[in-house]
Amino acid sequence: MTGTRDRNGQAGQPSSVDEIEAAQIRARVAWLYFIGGLTQQDIADQLGLTRLRINKILGQLRTDGSVRIDIRLPMADCVELEQRLKERYGLQGVSVVPSLPDDTDQQRVIGEAAGALLDRHLSNGMGIGVGWGKTLAAGLKRISARPLPDSWVTSIMGGVTRGSGASTFEVATGYARAISADCYYIAAPIYMPTPESRTLLLSHHGIGETLRRARLVDVALVSCGDMSDRSLLIQTQTVTENRDSLIAAGAVGDLLGVFLDAEGHPLDHPLNERVLSLSPQELKNVKFSLLASGGLHKVPIIRAILRGGYVKRLVTDEKCAAALLER
Repeated sequence: MTGTRDRNGQAGQPSSVDEIEAAQIRARVAWLYFIGGLTQQDIADQLGLTRLRINKILGQLRTDGSVRIDIRLPMADCVELEQRLKERYGLQGVSVVPSLPDDTDQQRVIGEAAGALLDRHLSNGMGIGVGWGKTLAAGLKRISARPLPDSWVTSIMGGVTRGSGASTFEVATGYARAISADCYYIAAPIYMPTPESRTLLLSHHGIGETLRRARLVDVALVSCGDMSDRSLLIQTQTVTENRDSLIAAGAVGDLLGVFLDAEGHPLDHPLNERVLSLSPQELKNVKFSLLASGGLHKVPIIRAILRGGYVKRLVTDEKCAAALLER
């Protein structure tokens, strides 16, 4: 980091406005290049700098120890957004990452940030509940592989019939393998054909036991879906057939398969009566609950979840964070 150095030659804190601004630019260049995966030209265009300057900054970062496994350079804008979101929504913790132009890259970096946050919190004996989606699957990269033999992992929502590397079964299995823990599954579709069939299935010992465990988890890692075709859940036939009526009823998206209105209230809709998952209300009881989601298209559903008070922590991106703070 640019700034003064102490008697041992170590970098100190920036001591002037110019140095602080330079440090922030270096932090953004480092993050966008090493974590975001952008090219030097992409970064130059996004920050309004020349490619030559970006190249020079990256050269300095490689030689002065600023970039290690993690980038240890704070970004003031992100830190400010984190604090404001905590105050606005009464959250225990918030992590805001820079926004990226590509949706896939954005999902990946949000997921990795969530995984890093979760990794620091894990300890032996914990029950860990996970949802599904590409964002949560990306978080696996930041989970330190180590045995936690007294812990266990459970899916907290039913699944879909098509695998993509991000289904509830695949994601839960990934987290369980990372910590050498037992894994439990809700081995059923997320939506049952009727409320009566849902009630009948809950009488099955295995399904009932997994949902019982889901209600006892110490940690819950979840994402959410909006009402557009970008949502994996919207792409399923069951939800596609009900999308028009859900939107007409005021749905802005789903949390654990439960569709919410703009204020965070579960809709009075037949589909919500057929969902097989931990309920948003039950999620409130989890000690360490973390929502990992971002993108401007997700703002309505993320805001609804925060208004409902269903989670205690949030990982999102800058643009989404700023939109969540708009009145």
